Amino acid sequence: MHPFRQAVENADLEAVPGLLAEDVTFYSPVVFRPYRGRALVAEILRGAYRVFSDFRYVGEFGEPGGRDHALVFRARVGDREIHGCDFVHHDDEGLIDEFTVMVRPLSAAQALAREMGKEFERIGRETGLV
Repeated sequence: MHPFRQAVENADLEAVPGLLAEDVTFYSPVVFRPYRGRALVAEILRGAYRVFSDFRYVGEFGEPGGRDHALVFRARVGDREIHGCDFVHHDDEGLIDEFTVMVRPLSAAQALAREMGKEFERIGRETGLV
């Protein structure tokens, strides 16, 4: 099992920053501009954890010890069911240096955008990272 998946499934969000490279890049499913940096990406992932309910990984693809992995998930955002995939790439040290999220359907992506917008406001207020 991928270490990020294991951390999420164990609700161990404190482990997440240690899995991320200092210069990690996060590609959002709803925002064009990527986000960079361990502290900000860790906060985004914590925010997503708060936004999703009934979150569960339902599939994982990638070579053991490989640099690229796909973690397929299902969850709810409000009353919308969402289906998505976390694509993670690892650097030479084995840390996640690129994290891309894709989701469907559009109605769930729109609900995710609304709820994550609230999380970004909170992140900005509490941490000043955005």
